Order: sequence, then structure tokens, then C-alpha cells
Amino acid sequence: MSTEPEKLRNLMRSIFMTHRDEIGCDTCFDQMDLFAELTLAGKDVASAMPHVYRHLQMCKACREEFEALLSALKLL
Repeated sequence: MSTEPEKLRNLMRSIFMTHRDEIGCDTCFDQMDLFAELTLAGKDVASAMPHVYRHLQMCKACREEFEALLSALKLL
């Protein structure tokens, strides 16, 4: 469980990392399969898909979905 100071730090970090051209969770999820394929291929995903990359840095829920997808693809 997060403490109040920790929650405040996380909120401030999110505010300062926010960009004008951010995508939402739905858009991120729609592009996640391509992002995962590029990641597995060793591509520079931060340059290839910067909006998805930044969203995954900020959004815990999407990051967890991405990590689960990546784990499943590695098993194939």
C-alpha cells in the first residue's frame, strides 16, 4: 500500500512527465502488439513508437498488459 508522500511523488512525477501529444490507454492498447513485436526484434521502440513508449512509462495498467503480452510472445 502506498503512503501519502509516495502517492504525491508519483502524482508530481506524472504531471511533469506529461506531454501535449500523449495518447490514451485505448490507443496504446491498439498499438501494443506492434510495439511488442518491435521490442522482441530488438528495435529502438522509443524512437519508432515514442507515444506508446511514453504512455507505458506513465501508465501502470498498460505497462502490466504489455509485460504480460511480451511474456506470452516469448513463450511462442
